[in-house]
Amino acid sequence: MAFNHLPAAMHDALGPLSVTPVTHSVPMAMNHRPRRPSGSGEARPSPGTVLDRLAARAGRAARITHTEHLPPRPGRHAVWPHRIRPEVINAIQRAGIEHPWAHQATAAEHALDGESVVIATGTASGKSLAYLAPVLSTLLDGSEAPNGRGATALYLAPTKALAADQCRAVRELASPLGNRVRPAVYDGDTPFEEREWVRQYANHVLTNPDMLHRGILPSHPRWSSFLRSLRYVVIDECHTYRGVFGSHVAQVIRRLRRVCARYGAHPVFLLASATSADPAVAAGRLTGLPVTEVSDDASPRGELVFALWEPPLTELHGEKGAPVRRTATAETADLLTDLAVQGVRTVAFVRSRRSAELISVISQERLAEVDRNLARRVAAYRGGYLPEERRALERALHSGELLGLAATTALELGVDVSGLDAVLIAGYPGTRASLWQQAGRAGRSGQGALAVLVARDDPLDTFLVHHPEALFRRPVESTVLDPDNPYVLAPHLCAAAAELPLTEQDLELFGPAAPGLLPQLESAGLLRRRTAGWYWTRRERAADLADIRGEGGRPVQIVEAATGRLLGTVDEPAAHTAVHDGAVHLHQGRTYLVKRLDLEDSVALVEEADPPYSTTARDTTSISVLETDTEVPWGAGRLCYGSVEVTNQVVSFLRRKLITGEVLGETKLDLPPRTLRTRAVWWTVTEDQLDAARVHPEQLGGALHAAEHASIGLLPLFATCDRWDIGGVSVPLHPDTLLPTVFVYDGHPGGAGFAERAFHTARDWLDATREAIASCECDAGCPSCIQSPKCGNGNDPLHKRAAVRLLTVLLGDAPGAPRDGAPGSRQVPATRDGDRETTEQATGRREDPAAPQAPWQGSRAQSEPGNPSEPGSGNPAGPEHREGRGTPEG
Repeated sequence: MAFNHLPAAMHDALGPLSVTPVTHSVPMAMNHRPRRPSGSGEARPSPGTVLDRLAARAGRAARITHTEHLPPRPGRHAVWPHRIRPEVINAIQRAGIEHPWAHQATAAEHALDGESVVIATGTASGKSLAYLAPVLSTLLDGSEAPNGRGATALYLAPTKALAADQCRAVRELASPLGNRVRPAVYDGDTPFEEREWVRQYANHVLTNPDMLHRGILPSHPRWSSFLRSLRYVVIDECHTYRGVFGSHVAQVIRRLRRVCARYGAHPVFLLASATSADPAVAAGRLTGLPVTEVSDDASPRGELVFALWEPPLTELHGEKGAPVRRTATAETADLLTDLAVQGVRTVAFVRSRRSAELISVISQERLAEVDRNLARRVAAYRGGYLPEERRALERALHSGELLGLAATTALELGVDVSGLDAVLIAGYPGTRASLWQQAGRAGRSGQGALAVLVARDDPLDTFLVHHPEALFRRPVESTVLDPDNPYVLAPHLCAAAAELPLTEQDLELFGPAAPGLLPQLESAGLLRRRTAGWYWTRRERAADLADIRGEGGRPVQIVEAATGRLLGTVDEPAAHTAVHDGAVHLHQGRTYLVKRLDLEDSVALVEEADPPYSTTARDTTSISVLETDTEVPWGAGRLCYGSVEVTNQVVSFLRRKLITGEVLGETKLDLPPRTLRTRAVWWTVTEDQLDAARVHPEQLGGALHAAEHASIGLLPLFATCDRWDIGGVSVPLHPDTLLPTVFVYDGHPGGAGFAERAFHTARDWLDATREAIASCECDAGCPSCIQSPKCGNGNDPLHKRAAVRLLTVLLGDAPGAPRDGAPGSRQVPATRDGDRETTEQATGRREDPAAPQAPWQGSRAQSEPGNPSEPGSGNPAGPEHREGRGTPEG
């Protein structure tokens, strides 16, 4: 790895922030007494009644594949620790809370004892109050110091919206305490004239990791009085800090601990998390400290009715004549419309900005036919909006003015939406933790609630709606992050050296990989060693080396060409697929066509239009093995894990008819390639295994390609990721392995831990993949099992039955698998007519997240890719669309 240049342009980290899974802000989470939204004149219908009304329309009842009833649960009270000041307890009681829940009191006791603690309980369980009680009490103690700021607290949220919402909650709760508690938000939206006041006088500062990384730590001398008195650091929604983003935040927190120690402070960390596996382990990796876990949820819960909903098959046919289901977008728009007509307050969570806009537009149009006033009570909420637009939507939802909202995960965090009756989830959100967080947004005032998961035409969604036990009988995932990733650690070592010279004693704080990176940073001219330690050598800001959200460059501004009006922004890597020349862009219900994407100036010029289609970009990818860290024999084949280099280029885009998704045409694009060094899991098969599986040479490409698509779709069940975090390539003859090979890789520089998790759970993962393909009702493959809607090869070749046979043999050879004839062993399915119909070419087939190159990543000579249509040419590329790189919506 070489560290040979700085980013060409330093970008502002204080713009619209990306996000991830849900929250519970203070007024709502703290108020233990049920309440209805303002303006509700009668009791709400039960969630079962609401679902029955939705299912009453013709043909809908059959779309519900499963209904799960979670009964109500009573709460268990306790008493506050005696060290909480009486003024704070009185303020809490004035807010309507007579007694804490048992987990709140336990967490507060740990905090007062100086122990870092993670509160991992359900949505709306009062986690905010659990940490606020000791924080407010300590701030009151500090207010009696001569300077009035003998104790301070720092609150970190993954989004600006959450920090703003929590600040409102703290002010409301602490209002009886007067000016002894002075909360203030410090983020990219904070006016410059207010920032100096925050630094000098606020004792409870609410911000985000981006601002801590780029604003506070590099300017720590100006924050010295605040940091010297720092007693508590609150990390809200800490489960969202996963993958590369979480790894960056872990290093930012280590830098914070180091700077605080310079001023004599050693703050206690208080973390709030959604229910997750091993929360103390994840919190310890995030903070670098031992953390005590509080996970026994003592709060009450209203009834939850959770329905799994599969849209019907249509008469349309997609690529290769495969049957096509009605889209989750269209189905969700119908359900949102019906719920709005019933007066049921609903948020529909969607997977993309485009879907949020489409659902909003469709619902508004249909509601206008019923009542024009209703149409005004439904809107979209997504990242990329200007701050004033987001704040207006948040206020309207909070007040009840909005009845329905189609939202990306930008709303999943940060907004108090007490009074919701229902949540629609358009497509599995990637993890069970996210699913339950989104579902938990309804019924947060103690009332019953309805949640509906609307399946996309996707292998994982289809698997889940027909295997409800995978959702309702399995624990949520562990949080995966890797602070020792050199692509993450190296820039933070530079940033730390710029803040204070790095010493030998500091290296233990940054982890075991730090000593090995310092010589590389020295040779790259980024650090210089002197007697006192390592120093930053450049005039540029060292903090700008690390893009903690992995977005790879400054955001691209979307500008209306005719007026010069700024419509919003999009992350630089996503610009290649979202705002390329000719792309359709939606913004607040209006449709625009991209006239020109200028990557050099980071601007996409658009003009308003009304095309009858949407656009989907496609790309090509090649992959090479750099190093194999470990491998396990699966029979004669191998399961491997190691480092790879991926080269990706967006080459074209499809125009698809709205709603139906029918392909209208394809247009070529000329965009530069992107190179990524990352981590991957891959498996190979031998000729003997192919013979055992009765996979003939003409079926091989289709079998591998189908297994690759389905395995990418199923991996989110086993790693804390979604399809946008990972990519894949399948090659009938890869030049590095010299065997048929399927790769699945992390879509982030240096890796994110997902491929490693796949390696360690490979048998279960690939077994679920085989089951998902084999159990699908289609004959030759469809989007519900092996087709990818973003496959640049046009889903060609694919061979469903050959993929099942191949996976059956592979799993039979896996370590610990039952031998032939033993109980539980699988026999290769018998050959059926049609198995030899397809003639496939031995070229690579892939799904790719196309992450950007690390800022200091050195160039590497590329071998000649060869003829992509020549079998075994060594080119693992096929024109397949990227699957996304994992940047959260928002």
